[in-house]
Amino acid sequence: MHKKVRKAVIPVAGLGTRLLPVTKSVPKELLPIVDVPAIQVIVEECIKSGIEEVILVTSRGKGQIEDHFDFSYELEGILEERGKTQELEVVRNIGRMVRTISVRQKKPLGLGHAILCAKDVVGDEPFLVLLPDDIISAEPTASRQMLDVYEKYGEGVVSVMEVPREEVSRYGIMDGEQWGEGLWRVRMLVEKPAQDLAPSNLAVIGRYVLPSIIFKYLEDVRSDQSGEIQLTDALARLSRERALIGASFHGVRHDIGDRLGLITANVSFALERPELRDGVLEFLKKTCTSLT
Repeated sequence: MHKKVRKAVIPVAGLGTRLLPVTKSVPKELLPIVDVPAIQVIVEECIKSGIEEVILVTSRGKGQIEDHFDFSYELEGILEERGKTQELEVVRNIGRMVRTISVRQKKPLGLGHAILCAKDVVGDEPFLVLLPDDIISAEPTASRQMLDVYEKYGEGVVSVMEVPREEVSRYGIMDGEQWGEGLWRVRMLVEKPAQDLAPSNLAVIGRYVLPSIIFKYLEDVRSDQSGEIQLTDALARLSRERALIGASFHGVRHDIGDRLGLITANVSFALERPELRDGVLEFLKKTCTSLT
């Protein structure tokens, strides 16, 4: 029997420089996917996947994210006075959503360091990591798909997807042997390799199920030239000393840390909303017609 994965770590300390100027004053995690903050979409994925506790790794200036998952008595009072019962229930449900804990990453020392900041809260348990830039529309959720692989094999899991060769330098890239449909035994991980040096075009995407030993590996990782602790280095050691599974997921992924990805995520999620679908389709048809 494997320990149940009860906790999820979500690093939200990044500066969001790819989306400036809006991220100068608004945390990128609060940018909307239609009318829902991106971070709420991620937390809802956790809940649908069976997670009981969410650990937000924050930084200075990210207090609005914590506030979003708190109760807002002033707003609730106004909505109640005005008889806006539907809006009131929406707001209250956010506060009831899940238990959240915040820990602070005091220096921007990379993804590996951000995850290490959650060590004391996670403890000696396997845990899920979700990167909030990766919004994945899937049923079951991408996280649930990764957790199912972990529960079957009892080893660390990283989500992977094929990317065009010309884009491999933007990702951590894995190499290994395929031993099942959509499953690989990871043998090597390379962080953002040059196109001609990449061992494959299988990119690691922002969903991980990790054993607690990863914290020890992260503590041993040497900082790179920019002073950051890379999660990829710890994952590479995990693949050598224990085992690491690469698992593809069924779903559509949007990189909302990028302008185009943020736009496609909004269009995609709007099309899933019955009250918006017809209007969005009509707009897209008119726009496409006018461009041809």
